Amino acid sequence: MGEARAKQLADRIQVLVAELLERRVKDPRLGFVTVTDARLTGDLREASVFYTVYGGEQERASTAAALESARGLIRSEVGKALGLRHTPSLAFFLDAVPENAGQIEELLAKAREADAEVAKAAARAKPAGDPDPYKRREDDDDE
Repeated sequence: MGEARAKQLADRIQVLVAELLERRVKDPRLGFVTVTDARLTGDLREASVFYTVYGGEQERASTAAALESARGLIRSEVGKALGLRHTPSLAFFLDAVPENAGQIEELLAKAREADAEVAKAAARAKPAGDPDPYKRREDDDDE
């Protein structure tokens, strides 16, 4: 199978898993989950599903347990919907993009503050040497 087909099936798996989590899986441990991405190997045997959970560490742990227990149900439903000869095995991974984005935003804020301090210092700065540091010949002044 080509990469385009694998990407198309991965997108379909992402949508199917999100719908199944919303409508079919009734585990009380399942928190507010968003399926962010799905990736499929080239041989279509293994699918990695990435998700985020709203809440703290407790919600993340309970959601991971709920996803692990519902993995068989989700895999069978995905297999029925896709109609492939071999249903890919599913692995769920917590997506770290929101935490990384938060860290990047903090670093950008620090960089903006540092830039503002440099700009403020530059506004008060005066040249260390002559205002016109270029040497000129006496002949140039006559022209």
